[in-house]
Amino acid sequence: MGNKSKGINAAKQLKKRRRKSNWLSYQFTARTLGLKKKSDPLEGASQGKGIVLEKIQLEAKQPNSAMRKCVRVQLVKNGKQVTAFLPGDGATKMIDEHDEVMIECIGGKMGGAKGDIPGVRWCVIQVNGQSLPALLSGKLEKARK
Repeated sequence: MGNKSKGINAAKQLKKRRRKSNWLSYQFTARTLGLKKKSDPLEGASQGKGIVLEKIQLEAKQPNSAMRKCVRVQLVKNGKQVTAFLPGDGATKMIDEHDEVMIECIGGKMGGAKGDIPGVRWCVIQVNGQSLPALLSGKLEKARK
C-alpha cells in the first residue's frame, strides 16, 4: 500500500526519507535554521534593558475598546525599537521618557502578541532598576537618575 521501504536493508532509505520529510515541519525548520534568534529583538535572551523613547496608547482588538498603555523602547544591546506594554493601574505615571526599563516577553502563542493588544510582545517589569509592581503598590519610591 504505502511506498515506505521495508525489509532487512531498509534503514538507509528510511533515514533518507525521514531527513527529507523533516523539512516539511515548521518547528523543525525554524529550530534548525535558528529563525527565532534571527528575528528576536532580544537575540534569544529572556529579558533586556532599554531606554523609553515615548509613551503611547494602543487601541485593543475587537470586541474590546480600551486604550492600552504602552511605551516605545530602544534596546541598549542592539538599538532595535520595540513596543512594550505597561501592566498595572497607573503605570504610565511611574514612567517618563529617557527612563531605563527592563522588558520581558509577554508569552503569547509561538512568540506572538498576547491578548487584545495587536503586535505587542513585550511588557515592562522594572523602571530604573526598581520593580514596577513594587512602585505601583507604593512599597518603593521612584529613584532619581
